Amino acid sequence: MLKVAAATAIASLALTACGSTKDKPAGDGGQAQGGKVGATVPLLTSPFWQAYNNYVPKMAQASGIDALPTVNADSDSAKQITDIGNLLNQGVKGLVVTPLDSAAIVAGLKQAENKSVPVVAVDVAPESGKVAMVVRADNKAYGVKACDAIGAKVTSGKVVQIMGDLSSVNGRERSEAFRECMKTKYAGVQVLEIAAEWKADKAASGLEGLLTANPDIKAVYMQAGGVYLAPTLQTLKRKNLFFPVGDPKHIVLVSNDGIPQELKAIRDGELDATVSQPADDYAKYGMYWIKKAMAGEKFQPGPTDHGSTIVETHPGILEDQLPAPVVTKDNVDDKALWGNNL
Repeated sequence: MLKVAAATAIASLALTACGSTKDKPAGDGGQAQGGKVGATVPLLTSPFWQAYNNYVPKMAQASGIDALPTVNADSDSAKQITDIGNLLNQGVKGLVVTPLDSAAIVAGLKQAENKSVPVVAVDVAPESGKVAMVVRADNKAYGVKACDAIGAKVTSGKVVQIMGDLSSVNGRERSEAFRECMKTKYAGVQVLEIAAEWKADKAASGLEGLLTANPDIKAVYMQAGGVYLAPTLQTLKRKNLFFPVGDPKHIVLVSNDGIPQELKAIRDGELDATVSQPADDYAKYGMYWIKKAMAGEKFQPGPTDHGSTIVETHPGILEDQLPAPVVTKDNVDDKALWGNNL
């Protein structure tokens, strides 16, 4: 999926500090650069982002970082750029941001670069611009895992994918990977799509229309369970198309996020599977990498000390790809899942 540098070629370059080398920051005499860190969240209408928002101050404190209160972009990419400017004007020495729009965020990254403030991007990668590290899971793998979870139960007929915002690399990668996987592995399946932009109302209205025209739909892939699960279940129930897992008339449901509500839905037989995005580790390693970047460390592709791999996804953009397990009835009670530990 994403290009990964050969481990043998980079093993000699990666030090014990997780694929990093330490340079002296300009004008700092080689001392670690301290100062406040600003953090943005893209929205707080999703339980996933509410959880991440709660983890940020805890992980900052655990890392010995002085973090300002998080700033909510409220699903507005222009506001997010303004928020970044405001944080920079407050004198932050590091930024941890989750881009709403992978292209629009470049303007904010440029502001930070002009002030020599390092940036770590969490969950969503920018299309270009300078970031010290991107912390996310492999979003193409999300689409493939959802495809295979559905394909194990549905090998022909119509399935729906409720897509995220296609201005975000996450929405594009999940959509393309799911679409391509279905075409390659499950040729008998027809994929219908809803461009829902991470919005519950668009998911509900889009699914309502598709189910009216296609009452024979056999599965739904929700790219964000935090905003799509509730409206999907409500729509199916309203149209008398909801049947529990195991019922011959059950419409297979697979999502992404790993929030407690999804885990409960799996236990209750409402949801077949989800891909658990590590909200806790997004916050933890966002702070981990920004602390290193503020100390002047530079990073290279290679394995980390926390079970992930740094890959160069685009020239100059490194990504710490964290694990994102598939959750089903078989492992839903696993205490290692962050959704079981809130």
